[in-house]
Amino acid sequence: MASHVDFVDYVTEQLREAGTIRSRKMFGEYGLYCDDVFFAVICDDRFFVKITSEGETAFPDLPKAPPYEGAKDYIWVEDVDNRDTMTLLTRLTCRALQEQPRKKRKK
Repeated sequence: MASHVDFVDYVTEQLREAGTIRSRKMFGEYGLYCDDVFFAVICDDRFFVKITSEGETAFPDLPKAPPYEGAKDYIWVEDVDNRDTMTLLTRLTCRALQEQPRKKRKK
């Protein structure tokens, strides 16, 4: 089942204080970027954030699950009404991802 654009818009609105949030349609679902850092996906109207040690440390009780079959686990943010949690997790995750060395693309 593909995600609904209304849900994507709601999540991006909830994250407005985390930075410049944009979504990109990918394979019927959506990837989310904060300040041009890919940090999350929305699949089946569920919000998943990439796992970083900073995010896991700050939110150890948030569940982890793959957003789609065959994917690695992500942090699943079930309560998308909790703007404070979403914003802090996004900031921590994006900061950690920015500090990681960039992977070279295969030619």
